[in-house]
Amino acid sequence: MFESLSHLALQQYWWCIIALLGALLVFLMFVQGGQTLIHTLGKNDLEQKMIINALGRKWEFTFTTLVTFGGAFFASFPLFYATSFGGAYWVWIVILFAFIVQAVSYQYRSKPNNLYGKGFYEAMLVINGVLGTILIGTAVATFFTGSEFSLDEVTRQVQWQGPAYGLEAVLNPLNPILGIAVFFLARVLAILFFMNTIDNENIFRRAKKRLVPEAGLFLVFFLTFLIWVLLKDGFAVNPETKEVYMEPYKYFNNLLAMPVNTIILLVGVVLVLWGIISSIIKDSRKGIWFAGSGTVLTVFALFILAGFNNTAFYPSTYDLQASLTIENSSSSHFTLTAMSYVSLMVPFVVAYIWYAWKALTSKRITEEEMTDGSSHAY
Repeated sequence: MFESLSHLALQQYWWCIIALLGALLVFLMFVQGGQTLIHTLGKNDLEQKMIINALGRKWEFTFTTLVTFGGAFFASFPLFYATSFGGAYWVWIVILFAFIVQAVSYQYRSKPNNLYGKGFYEAMLVINGVLGTILIGTAVATFFTGSEFSLDEVTRQVQWQGPAYGLEAVLNPLNPILGIAVFFLARVLAILFFMNTIDNENIFRRAKKRLVPEAGLFLVFFLTFLIWVLLKDGFAVNPETKEVYMEPYKYFNNLLAMPVNTIILLVGVVLVLWGIISSIIKDSRKGIWFAGSGTVLTVFALFILAGFNNTAFYPSTYDLQASLTIENSSSSHFTLTAMSYVSLMVPFVVAYIWYAWKALTSKRITEEEMTDGSSHAY
């Protein structure tokens, strides 16, 4: 089946898989957003314990998706993996550190007689929530703004030219704008998640009240990023010569050239807005499902916008011709074919995740559950 596909078709197939994994990762970062709201929505030990345990039952999904996202990039687009993870390594080291302290914090926060106390581990969860969201958003924004690296055409070796090995990305204002947008989106999704899974009227009311400013800030930063991207020059690729050049309104032109992807983007944005609005106006507890689905569609569409239609998805501002595309950075036809058969297992994995998710959230978290000592608590 996959053997009959062209190399380009396989590259596009795997970029869609990367886009889906990236979209799922952004949705699941509601865990990170929720960790920054522990003391905002929880005003006593019991309420804070309920919030932490709601997140504690989901944090492994985010961590696993992050690892899978990186692994898929390594297997399908190894030159990107070598360039970004090997060149901009300080960004990824900080992100990895943030996720390590998260895992440790959930395991040791409630251990009796722990050395540092609950406050220390809760502070680590906040650090993970802030750094994890902002830095991942900043890193993804470089798909549209570019990074400083060179590529030896003969040896295919990459040399990073940025002085801070990735951290210099924050100097381009467009990058942290998306990072901050992801931060506030994660908080919005977390609020909707708490409204859905925690059976506590005080937390519900605080969450609903907090949803308005968080959603407003998210929309300001996200729309600023989106409008800026659509109006800026983009990194286009000549389909005949493979030369990379700057094209005015490139990403807006991509919207026009790919109407199906544009519809996906618009539907995603509408679903996010409906999830927020229905929760504010109708006291709905199901906003997380609308906003979550919308998040996945929106992020998926942005990845397609960055990689399809003869676009360099990881452009170099140091040397335009070193920019990476889905064609020049992918694995061989044989490797992509073999992995494509493995990808057929993805629906079964998604089904298992869905089953585990439903099993863990079949009942809302209550005060009685947190105090009776009959179940595991973080």
